[in-house]
Parts: sequence; structure tokens; C-alpha cells
Amino acid sequence: MSNFFDNDSPTNLTEFSVSELSGSIKRTIETSFDHVRVRGEISGYRGPHSSGHAYFSLKDDKARIDAVIWKGSFSKLKYRPEEGMEVIATGKVTTFPGSSKYQIVIEQMEPAGAGALMALIEERKRRFTAEGLFDPARKQLLPFLPKVIGVVTSPTGAVIRDILHRISDRFPVHVLVWPVKVQGEGSGDEVANAIQGFNALEPGGPMPRPDVLIVARGGGSLEDLWSFNDEAVVRAAAASSIPLISAVGHETDWTLIDYAADVRAPTPTGAAEMAVPVKADLEAQVATLSARLAGAMNRQMDTRRQNLRSLVRALPSLDQLLALPRRRFDEAAAGLGRSLELNTMNKRRSFERAAAKLSPDMLARRLVERKQKLTENAVRAERVIERLIERNKARLGRFDATLTAVPARLKAMTERSKDRLESLGRRADSAVMNDLRRARQSLVSQDRVLQSLSYKNVLARGYAVIRDENDRPVSRADGLSHGQAIAIEFADGRVDAVAGEGVSPPEPSAPQPARAAAVSRPARKSEPPAGQGSLF
Repeated sequence: MSNFFDNDSPTNLTEFSVSELSGSIKRTIETSFDHVRVRGEISGYRGPHSSGHAYFSLKDDKARIDAVIWKGSFSKLKYRPEEGMEVIATGKVTTFPGSSKYQIVIEQMEPAGAGALMALIEERKRRFTAEGLFDPARKQLLPFLPKVIGVVTSPTGAVIRDILHRISDRFPVHVLVWPVKVQGEGSGDEVANAIQGFNALEPGGPMPRPDVLIVARGGGSLEDLWSFNDEAVVRAAAASSIPLISAVGHETDWTLIDYAADVRAPTPTGAAEMAVPVKADLEAQVATLSARLAGAMNRQMDTRRQNLRSLVRALPSLDQLLALPRRRFDEAAAGLGRSLELNTMNKRRSFERAAAKLSPDMLARRLVERKQKLTENAVRAERVIERLIERNKARLGRFDATLTAVPARLKAMTERSKDRLESLGRRADSAVMNDLRRARQSLVSQDRVLQSLSYKNVLARGYAVIRDENDRPVSRADGLSHGQAIAIEFADGRVDAVAGEGVSPPEPSAPQPARAAAVSRPARKSEPPAGQGSLF
């Protein structure tokens, strides 16, 4: 009975190689699923690869399939894939034979209905709000009268014409238009680049920098306005240092740029009205204010004039001001003669009283009293001078005794300084001798180390050094040639020699010295090698 598992048993099954089987499966799957539409949620998306391709997965609540978008198809997508986004993908299913996996190659992709787009907008809105991009504190005030207005919109639509017409009617200013696509592939990047480009302009440069920006587009469906929900556009609007007015769609249309902009206009025309005031209204207001100013100035002048007249009436006349001083002057002039007579009489009586007190006897008494007082003062002064002289003599005696004792003290101080100087000299000599002794000991020890490391000690044990004609040591036998002059250095001197014919490298097992023919020459006294000298 034959073995059932015998490899030699005949069979009618066709034998395939692994590559053939994988290729057959690949063709079968690609033929059966060459064009399919798959609805699922994007998972594992991390952005496009460095090669430009995008790799991720589509999943639902029960299954999962790998997906890939090649670089050429990725650049044509109207909606870029995002993590968690529910989409409807169109493409073909294929396999990857290298790992026995299958995947869908996506050629087109769109969100799964308006509900998915609204959900994506809400998710982005929550994320941007958490980052603070919609914070009211970031909003900037619009300038009252801008000199330059930058407009980011399509150059061919009715929007730019409405904006230019309304600005021209209200207050003509310089308008810079940055043409962009407002719908379709790449429109979001163009709008973001336009906002950043206006902000990159330098004030006072060849291209004037706008004082306010208007990002405008006409109305449309959610898909038509999708470019203004792009993350790049929202971040560029939030980061703009120039005040920005969002005028996208009609009044009922809302996009994420409306939250990031400083001001939202219901329509592009409304944005132009917000950007500039009406010139005629300003002129009328200025005229009204000028008339009010002129009237106020006239009323003020009239009031000041009336007040000045009232003050003038309240002031007294010149006669009234001088009447009282003039009367006082007349009264003083009338009483001046009588006052002089009375003053003369009073002075005469005072003189007579003073003269009555003067007599020769009184003058004589006063002279005697003054003479006695002067004599007493002279005697007192003589006594004071004598005491001063005695006191100075005593001080001079003390100074003389002090000066006599000075030489003795100087001599004693000199002797003490001399003894101290001799002691310091002996200590200095002792310190110098100690330093010399330590230096000599250190020098001797270093010389012993030098002698122990010198190759002379090796020569004293029976070894020799072979040198060539340039006095360089030869370490190997193959470094010598026949007839080459050499010198052999021993411990007690050198001898000259010539290398013979039998010079050959020594065998490893039995080293042999190189044969040399000695010449008849007296041995030279050993000399220290170059660079090796004695310390003594």
C-alpha cells in the first residue's frame, strides 16, 4: 500500500511559484475592482510623505482598508484629507505582492455630504478657538481714513468692480489688488500667500504698504466657499498685522476667516463702506464745524469786549486817584515851617542843659581820676609781664633738658637697629644656605634618575650600539649595505668598522650580530650622544 503523503505520488494540480500566484491574485483583484467608490473615515493620516504620496487608511465600525494617493492625484484633490474626516473615495483596488496586502489607490475624494463639511468646520472652529485665534482681544481697530487699501480677490469677477466703484464714490484712495483664485484647487494657498505678501511689504518702500486689507468673494455654496475655511487662510488672517476686513459671500454666509478677521462685512460692498468714509459727508461735517467755530469765536469776542467795558467803568478817574495824596501833601507842606521852629527850640534847650553841667573843677576831677586809673593799669601790666617772662623761662629750661637727652636716645636706638640688622643678616644667610642645600639635593636626585635612564648602563652590561656614517643608530641588519662604514659603540669607547658581505636579517630563533670587519684604528673614548649631556 503506497503512502498517501509520498511526494512521488501523481497529482493533477498545477504548480505555481509564489510570484506567479501573487501576480495572478493582483490581476484578478484589479480586474474585478478596477473602479469603486468607498465611504469611510480617514485614519492614520500624517500628511503627505516626502515623496509627495499620501498613505493612510479608510475605516468604518467593522473593517479597515489601506489607502494611498499618488503624488499626481494628490495635487488635483479639491479637498485635502484630514484625520477623522468622513469621505467618499473613488479609485481601484490593487495588491502589494511584497507583503500580501491589498489597498485602494484613490484618484478622487470628496467629503461625505454637507454634514461632513459642517462637522469638519465645527471641529476646526473648536481647535482654532482653543488656540486663541478667534480671541476678541486680538482684534485691531480699522483706521479712520486709510491712504492705501489692499484687496485680495479675483481680478475678473464683479466683486472687485463693486469694491472699486464704492471706494471711488465715497472717498477715492490708492487701491492695491492682489489677484487670486477664490475657488478650486490651490485657492486657499493663494489667499494665504496674498495676506502674508501684503504684510511683508515694508513701510516707505517702492510698493506702498496697505493700511487696511479686504479679503472678498461673492456668494456661493458651502463647497464654493470652502477655500476660506482652509487652515492656512485662517492662520494668515489671524497673524496679519494689518487690520483685515472679511467680505466672503452674502450676509448669511459664514466662513472661518470671518472669525479670524478684525471686522466682518456682510458683503464686499459693505467692506468698501467700512474701509473709507464718505468724502462729501466729511466735507459737510468740516464745513459745519468751521461755521460753529467761527460763531463761537465771535460770541467769545463779544463777551470779552463787554467784560472789558464793565471793568473800565468800575475803575476810578485820575483826579479821584490823586485827590487824597494831593491833600496829604498840602497839609504836610503847611505844617513844615512850624515844625522846623519847634525842632530848633527843642535842640537849643537840650544844648543849654548840657552846657550847664560843664565846669573847670569837674574837668580837673575827671582828669585826676583818669590819671590814677592809668597808673594802676601800668603797674598791673608790669606784674603780668614779669609773670609771663618767668613762665617762658621755665618752659625754655624744660626744652633745653629735653634737647640734651636726645643724643643719648638716638644712640640707643642706633645700637638696637644695628643688632637687629645683624640678626636679620644671619637669618638671611641661613635661609640662602638652606635653599642651596635643597636645590643641590634635588639636582643630585634628578641626576641619579637621569643616569638610571641613560643607555650607558645598558652598554655596561655587554651590549653595543651600531651607528652609520651619519652617527645615527642602526636598529636592523637590513639597514646596512655591503662596504658601508659603521661605528660600534661599547661602554668604554668606539671602534670603526665596515659591513661585510654576510649581512642579513637575524633569524627569529637565534639572533646573530652583524659581521663587521674591524679596521686598525685606536678606540675612541666614549662620548655622550648628541642631545645627552651631563649635569655636572
